[in-house]
Amino acid sequence: MNAGVSGFKNAIVTKGIVVTCGLVSLVLAARGDAKAYNLSYQRLELWRLVVSPLVFTSLPELLFGLYLLYFFRVFERQAGSIKYLFFVFFTTSVSTFLELVFLFTLKDSSFISSIRLNSGPTGLIFSSFVLFFFDVPVSIRFKLLGIKVSEKSFVYLIGLQVSSLPFASVSIVGLKSRSIKAKCFYCGQGCTP
Repeated sequence: MNAGVSGFKNAIVTKGIVVTCGLVSLVLAARGDAKAYNLSYQRLELWRLVVSPLVFTSLPELLFGLYLLYFFRVFERQAGSIKYLFFVFFTTSVSTFLELVFLFTLKDSSFISSIRLNSGPTGLIFSSFVLFFFDVPVSIRFKLLGIKVSEKSFVYLIGLQVSSLPFASVSIVGLKSRSIKAKCFYCGQGCTP
């Protein structure tokens, strides 16, 4: 699906994220601790906030999530590693903050007492989906079972496999980072998207 340079060439930040998330998730899954890193109101510590964006809790989430992170390496190649690293820190920190706001807003509700927000780099993945939607054009359209689809549809279907509860909040982060990108993400000038 991704034409151009293959592998992690010119995508050192993406390579670091994929390798780190993969290794941390596999080690914690082998220990049986992966689900312990989900964010919940009852178990909220600073180290959990730092490690939580690196841990996928299940094997399907790990496989699909790592594929999406690898697939979205095109944004690092377009913007450069330093600007993409800023994008990663911005989206991850803001989405984690919005998840905390969600937890603290609904802390007295009986609904939230049983909810745990899945760990993993969902903020980065879904913010990248916003960039993918606006910045990557459709190149092939075809009919599948009588429905018009494009090659982008398969990427969206893969994204459903790693979806989490605060999907709307991380999509807002992606829209905000896209508006920042219009000013500085690619060239640092006042470019129009």
